[in-house]
Amino acid sequence: QVQLVESGGGLVQPGGSLRLSCAASGSAFSINAMGWYRHTPGKQRELVARITSGGYTDYADSVKGRFTISRDNAKNTVYLRIDSLKPEDTAVYYCNTVPWGGLGWGQGTQVTVSS
Repeated sequence: QVQLVESGGGLVQPGGSLRLSCAASGSAFSINAMGWYRHTPGKQRELVARITSGGYTDYADSVKGRFTISRDNAKNTVYLRIDSLKPEDTAVYYCNTVPWGGLGWGQGTQVTVSS
């Protein structure tokens, strides 16, 4: 069964940067479009970035120009580079397939943006 493990979050000041990683087990990783989602208490989980197996990317309007998604299929890993962090980016970040097809969620990685 495929498992997802996110890492790289932390407490950063506004304007700072982070790089999140998502390591996936399983041989089917390279054929799936993958995405980064984020969840804030009281809100629905939000897809913020997507990358296809061929490397096409797109982003939610709220993060365009600040978030960069990439993947290394040889390492079964998806990355999310976040620049110019804002307090409203505070959330737990998860990766999963896009569209979500029922694959279990990892534990996520907390990103907190605060001065």
